[in-house]
Amino acid sequence: MSNSPGAHISVNGCDGALFSHININSPPKSPNTDGFDIAVSKHVVIEDSILATGDDCIAINGGSSYINATRLFCKGGHGISIGSLGRNKSHETVEEVHVQNCSFIDTTNGARIKTWPGGSGYARKITYENIILQDVKNSIIIDQYYGIKTLSEVEEDAVRVSEVIYRGFIGTSASEKAINLNCSPSGCSNITLEHIYIASSKSIKHVYAFCKNIVNGTIGSTVPKVSCK
Repeated sequence: MSNSPGAHISVNGCDGALFSHININSPPKSPNTDGFDIAVSKHVVIEDSILATGDDCIAINGGSSYINATRLFCKGGHGISIGSLGRNKSHETVEEVHVQNCSFIDTTNGARIKTWPGGSGYARKITYENIILQDVKNSIIIDQYYGIKTLSEVEEDAVRVSEVIYRGFIGTSASEKAINLNCSPSGCSNITLEHIYIASSKSIKHVYAFCKNIVNGTIGSTVPKVSCK
């Protein structure tokens, strides 16, 4: 599939689906050209595919559970995202997502969770593991301030993010902030990072991690070092 005017494949209201050996090819700057949009679906497997997009390689939206993405190459675009969730103070849930043995190449994001302030519900039991990075700007990102322009829009209520594991990341970052865990005042809980090594793709630069409002986090061996506040 190539050059879609919008999202390439939409999975909506589905229980049980396998997508294998899919080749999607759209320009990296083409807007809203998600590879897969998944909503209100469960038991979906996407495997052994090449997804070159201008937006999310895969977007996993509200009402989805038991989503497995494995052995994928994501090129350009915005990585594999949970959400966005909670827009217009809506209640949305995502759980049991497993992303493994995937490569991100020249993407704006790698492993991303994005929620709007004021929403409710949860994103939980999510695992990203054995991930290869090449020139990725936000290798690991939780953004609970998605879509806001000023701090006056920050609200205490938020979609609850919990039981998230990032394990076995290796590769290069195109930006100095390689890890960005930016949680709302209500906090993200039980976030685990281990066996992570991310270096700058620019030899003279250093990378760092930002971490805010993490509750009961577990930090193992990580480069750059993660220190939460």
